[in-house]
Amino acid sequence: MDLASHSKMSSEEAEGRPAPPNSLPLQGVASQRKKLSAPRISLSLDQSEDDALDTPDDLEINVDDLDTPDDTDYLDYTDNELDWEEPPKASRSAVKEPCEPIPTCSAEEERQDAKLWRAVIIGEQEHRINMKIIEPYQRVISHGGYYGNGVNAIIVFAACFLPDSDSEDYHEVMENLFLYVISTLELMVAEDYMIVYLNGATPHRRMPGLGWLKKCYQMIDRRLRKNLKSFIIVHPSWFIRTILAITKPFISTKFSSKIKYVNSLAELQELIPMEYVHIPECIISLDDELKEAAVNSTVSSFLQGPEPTSVRPEADRTNANSS
Repeated sequence: MDLASHSKMSSEEAEGRPAPPNSLPLQGVASQRKKLSAPRISLSLDQSEDDALDTPDDLEINVDDLDTPDDTDYLDYTDNELDWEEPPKASRSAVKEPCEPIPTCSAEEERQDAKLWRAVIIGEQEHRINMKIIEPYQRVISHGGYYGNGVNAIIVFAACFLPDSDSEDYHEVMENLFLYVISTLELMVAEDYMIVYLNGATPHRRMPGLGWLKKCYQMIDRRLRKNLKSFIIVHPSWFIRTILAITKPFISTKFSSKIKYVNSLAELQELIPMEYVHIPECIISLDDELKEAAVNSTVSSFLQGPEPTSVRPEADRTNANSS
């Protein structure tokens, strides 16, 4: 079949068919156009409420014909004219003042700062020690080696290294120094031990107060009190003797029996080994002065000879009568 005959048959078939509809039936489908009815407005007050709600059937509104606002019709609500409140001061100043930068610490500085504080536990309670403030006074306590079987420690306490009581931060220093002494004592002592208290060459303004000594005694652990075998005081003064006499009723009898007085370094050497005991120069000088003064006193007494015995007058009269 050629192309001409095929076209002729197609045109005949098309003439016998009904024309296709231009639009789809709207049965069962929602209408694309909405019919809006508005109540009839009347200014007459005589009309009833029912009549006012009647709407005509022939009123139709084409939604497509309504004018809708475009982007240019919207109001700009960002205008500052609508802001009734006073703008903040920060917005009025165009140029802000430069803020000082926060100083940063290097890792080395942080490590150094951590070394300035030491956390210790005394009596099951944690304390922090300001190591910087007590740095000049850390020589107040030192380890003097061992005695006996090589296990018993010798703890040396030099009062000449204590701070002056007239300094501004005296109480703060003594508070931190107290914690340092107690914590160091617990670290140094494992078994029995003795304390050598170097009292010489210490002016009265550096002598620890009675309250400080009492606090030290109370804060010492029971194990340390029990293991203390001897408390030797070198070059005792009348002041330290008076303090111990006042505190004697408040301390135990066992502790009082452990106190010994030594008047010279030579006597101390007879009691303990002095190989690792550090003696400050001021105490050595004082010991030499006291030794020299003792020698001079002995020589002077020897040169003066024994004092002449005085004869009682009654005895002389008795002897005269008998003759």
